[in-house]
Amino acid sequence: MSKPSLHPVSLRMTFEEKANLEKAAAGMSLAAYIRWRLFAPDMSPPRTRGNFPVKDHKALAQLLALLGQSRLANNVNQLARAANTGSLPVTPDTEEALLTAVREVAQMRALLIQALDVDVMP
Repeated sequence: MSKPSLHPVSLRMTFEEKANLEKAAAGMSLAAYIRWRLFAPDMSPPRTRGNFPVKDHKALAQLLALLGQSRLANNVNQLARAANTGSLPVTPDTEEALLTAVREVAQMRALLIQALDVDVMP
């Protein structure tokens, strides 16, 4: 007996909606979870794909949004290249750019710690 052919369905949602869906899926693939909820909610859920380490999906969504908006990696790379070649001028603008990068990294670290619900040493 052959498997039925599957046809993709597209669904647009906000970061928060997707985070809530992933949280409810609790490790199941989103496709399996949605099919189960729509077509067989009275049956036991399908197998999960393993432990799902994310505890706070909203924090993870915020972190991903920050990374998407940030030019942090490119800016830090340019600063490192200039420092390695000895051409990094230490100006108030450079100092402010470095301090901004440090703040952004600290904010992303805090969101990641919150999303993964891990204890870290200060």
